[in-house]
Amino acid sequence: MSAATTSSGAMEGEPAGGVRPRAAVTGSAATGRIWAVVVNYNTADLLDRCLQHLLASQTDRPLEVYVVDNGSTDGSPELLRARYRQACLIEAGANLGFARANNLALRAILAQAAKEGRLDHDYVLLLNTDCFVQPDTLRLLARFLDTHPEAGIVGPKVLLPDGQLDLACRRSFPTPASALWKLTGLARWFPNHRRFARYNLTYLDPDETLAVDAVTGACMLVRLEAVARAGLLDEDFFMYGEDLDWAYRIKSHGWQVYYYPEARATHIKGGSGGRRKARIIVEFYRAMYLFYRKHYAQRSPPLLNLLVYAGIALRCGVALAAAPLRRERARKGKRPVSN
Repeated sequence: MSAATTSSGAMEGEPAGGVRPRAAVTGSAATGRIWAVVVNYNTADLLDRCLQHLLASQTDRPLEVYVVDNGSTDGSPELLRARYRQACLIEAGANLGFARANNLALRAILAQAAKEGRLDHDYVLLLNTDCFVQPDTLRLLARFLDTHPEAGIVGPKVLLPDGQLDLACRRSFPTPASALWKLTGLARWFPNHRRFARYNLTYLDPDETLAVDAVTGACMLVRLEAVARAGLLDEDFFMYGEDLDWAYRIKSHGWQVYYYPEARATHIKGGSGGRRKARIIVEFYRAMYLFYRKHYAQRSPPLLNLLVYAGIALRCGVALAAAPLRRERARKGKRPVSN
């Protein structure tokens, strides 16, 4: 891994040669700081758009941005050095996955915050390159953590480009029962049923603030003190599931997780990962297996474990077989069905 480098530059609509400013600090300054971590892999256009939105944030406290590049070959590091000198660039040199790449920045952030005695004041934002915050998103999320000391994580209402709710932005943990309802399709067929729709909570009002099990790792603000106590992201997860596992561990240390729909973001689902690629499909279902094995298998009957593993493998096989059709549908301009 190379040493962190910084870069900046002018965007369209700024004076020629101007340096893009940090996010504007408005209102009475809070005592904390927001650290933002964005992991990128060959998504230069999305990264540019993501950072434009992020740096347009109207915050009431300082914002420090880390970008971890996973060995991109599309000019992403050059873009960052040319246009975003105020961001701290960490070049991983290879595709480390989401968890390992985030951890590179999180270690540096924890060390700096601990050195300054700020662990109990600062927050860290995890943000995908295909997720775009609104000007007030960070301020609203940070103030929510300010006023809810029991909260370790808060996530916004995340919308897809067509205005539909990204169901991953408020979830229950995938227990054997909720996983069964999802894998068998009952959750999709009965979205208003309290039992069958327990995983994605589709029977609840999307505009209601809720204590939930987990929010999406595409956009979530985490109390740095909770990270210090619960630990970093589990690097056994390559791309999916690490946010669920992190929420599980943070909750086990006594904090709550909240969905706060007053704050909003837009997510181009799959934009940063290419969901139809075989590797990504395998990682999606591998994450299900890892989460279940880590948190449920030891206290579940062997027969149940076998059924869960078989169900995950079956769904993975079906998804891989259907991938060519989904690619063809996407090519023709139809929206692909989500995993």
